[in-house]
Amino acid sequence: MKEFAVYTLLRIVLFAGALGITVGIWGLITDDGVPMIWAIVIAFVISGIASLFLLDRQRERFARVVQTKAEKATAKFEEINASEDEKGSP
Repeated sequence: MKEFAVYTLLRIVLFAGALGITVGIWGLITDDGVPMIWAIVIAFVISGIASLFLLDRQRERFARVVQTKAEKATAKFEEINASEDEKGSP
């Protein structure tokens, strides 16, 4: 599942970038330490929203791969059920 790995890696990179920017800006604004829990929450929200726009193609590719595999599995399952029904018929 190459598409899954690519999408996940890009999400991690996007989160790391958002975290770095959040901590950097927060550090410039205040002289106090940056509360990391809030920086992580803010970066999570920012990266989530950004991924909706920036990672749309990768998400669509991943969804197509999952859908194709699900359709193949469903077809195989129906084929097995049909062959079992034929064997069980008198």
